[in-house]
Amino acid sequence: MSAVDALPVTERPPALARPWGGKRMAGTALVALWIAIGFGMIAYFVTAWNPDLFNRYLPYYMSGILVTLTLVGISIVIGAVLSVPIAYARMSQNRLLSAVSYGYVYFFRGTPLLAQTFLIYYGLGSFRPQLEAVGLWTFFREAWYCAIFAFSLNTAAYQAEILRGAIQSVGRGQWEGAASLGLSRWTTLSRIILPQALIVALRPYGNEIILMIKGSAIVAIITVYDLMGETRRAYSRSFDFQTYLWAAIIYLVMVETLRNGVEWIERRITRHLKR
Repeated sequence: MSAVDALPVTERPPALARPWGGKRMAGTALVALWIAIGFGMIAYFVTAWNPDLFNRYLPYYMSGILVTLTLVGISIVIGAVLSVPIAYARMSQNRLLSAVSYGYVYFFRGTPLLAQTFLIYYGLGSFRPQLEAVGLWTFFREAWYCAIFAFSLNTAAYQAEILRGAIQSVGRGQWEGAASLGLSRWTTLSRIILPQALIVALRPYGNEIILMIKGSAIVAIITVYDLMGETRRAYSRSFDFQTYLWAAIIYLVMVETLRNGVEWIERRITRHLKR
């Protein structure tokens, strides 16, 4: 018989009952309120369902979805291209490049996207003679191009910070090991650093696209008929609140589809990290 077996067996003390304090009561009430609101919206949606209204505006909603996805897709691609030199300048030892890129990122991350869109769409319209002189007025007079321009500049700032943080998260030893093998900096960056950095950046990139999808609703204010623009038009003609419920559900479906897609890609590219 060992010394361990000779020790008396002690039972675990029962868990202490959680008191119903003010914070717990407030949290429970808030959760119950959200559940009641959710059931109320579902009940309203079921009772107020109007198939004729839905069939009438379904083509417009489909057109709005296509405009939203096109706007976000083009802006994300252009922003990704712009983010590479911006991220490089942020990490540069050149103080001028670093300061200019820092100012760019600071401005576009520190001001609302709505204000940036207004500055481009309405603000540049004040310089119509100058823009006509250089042949740019045909571009900036269109709300669609102004929206793409504003969204691309905005997401480029966020993507540059995502890329910079992901690259800097890779250990310095990776660069040193590649240099000891005689690899060039470009080969090291493209073959060793970026594949590891993109794993780190995948979720932030997914979050940025989700934010762009939800933020794209502001272009309806500058006469672009995206999903929210078509929703506003449907409501102005029908005065039926469920038109906005349709838009909310569509946005939710798009966001959830993207989120699950990002999670699937992450599981695929990180299989070698799981044991």
